[in-house]
Amino acid sequence: MSTIQGYFDPRFESVRELFAEQQQDEQARGAALCVTVGGETVLDLWQGVRDKDNQAVWEQDTLVNVFSCTKPLGAVALLQQVAAGKLELDAPLAVVWPEFAQAGKESVTLRQILSHRSGLSAVSETLPPEALFEWDTMSAALAAQKPWWTPGEHHGYAPVTYAWLLGEPLRRLTGQRPGQAIADSICQPLGMDFFIGVPDQDLERIASVSRLRNQMGDDGARRLFAAMGQGDSMTAKAFGNPSSMMTSTNRREWQQADILSANGTGNARSLARFWQLLAHDGQLDGVSLLDAELVKQMQQEHSAGDDRTLLCQTRFGLGVMLEHEGPGGSFGMGRNAFGHPGAGGSLGFCDPDANVGFGYVTNTMGPYVLMDPRAVALSQAVYRCLQSID
Repeated sequence: MSTIQGYFDPRFESVRELFAEQQQDEQARGAALCVTVGGETVLDLWQGVRDKDNQAVWEQDTLVNVFSCTKPLGAVALLQQVAAGKLELDAPLAVVWPEFAQAGKESVTLRQILSHRSGLSAVSETLPPEALFEWDTMSAALAAQKPWWTPGEHHGYAPVTYAWLLGEPLRRLTGQRPGQAIADSICQPLGMDFFIGVPDQDLERIASVSRLRNQMGDDGARRLFAAMGQGDSMTAKAFGNPSSMMTSTNRREWQQADILSANGTGNARSLARFWQLLAHDGQLDGVSLLDAELVKQMQQEHSAGDDRTLLCQTRFGLGVMLEHEGPGGSFGMGRNAFGHPGAGGSLGFCDPDANVGFGYVTNTMGPYVLMDPRAVALSQAVYRCLQSID
């Protein structure tokens, strides 16, 4: 195993020590951590290996699939369109996507989509595996889909369909494939080494992802995994239709697709940079990501309580998870923290009260539904350092 690499502010040495300690787990492979406080980067660390044979060292520019940590980028890209006056949060989505106005979805709004209240967490008709990589097939399936509940009455996380629910309107508004639209409006302006659809020349930088063995997670994880095995349930469809959702992580087709709900590929540094801007109401040092008023709307509670997909308690704003006290729901900092975890352990979030942007990525997937204990332990360690500095 390689030793820990990168930069740390001496005031955060205890975080560096914990990060190094996590690598001592016999199943640990590779990980990276980046934390900003205000305009400064106080931690930018990486360690471990990135290939399936555990031979290639994790480098400063290694990329990894961060799964649902991608979702807030798609949300911000649509909110940028709202800021530009091209779309309204409370207007029917069918205004920009006319085919969507069928099967009881005529009045479904962008606000409902962003807060997982649309009833479109899954496609009920069984789709072939290759459909996942056929943009028009997935968009048409969602346009035809009847909501699983009356839109607005309940909430249920949309783990994968979110890509097309946001991406098809974004495509129609910008005339670009969604990954390119996000690159142009977010990643490039912020200097993020992050892709939704990795170019050929960057494929070799991607770390191979694997799962922790013989670990079943907490009660919530076990409940979810049991439901995922019930073929006709909404939860099973949400995570397993098309079936290629569960088997494609290290495939080129996945890495180069526009699945902006789940296939973002980047590093901790890029996640921290994105959240650094949102910690400062979308503006910092002359760089603008989003209007402050829309950042405030992102942070407002839109959904809370029983999640019909994840079968646990969740709390959402617009395109983001919000801090909550239920199992796995805490980011490990203040009560106003907001962000998004990714399957297997990656985490990106901010604490606007502490002016913190946080990014953690790993290619060793854990079995948790919401926040991974490895990432939260690091977040809590950062928070302790901040409190001792104050």
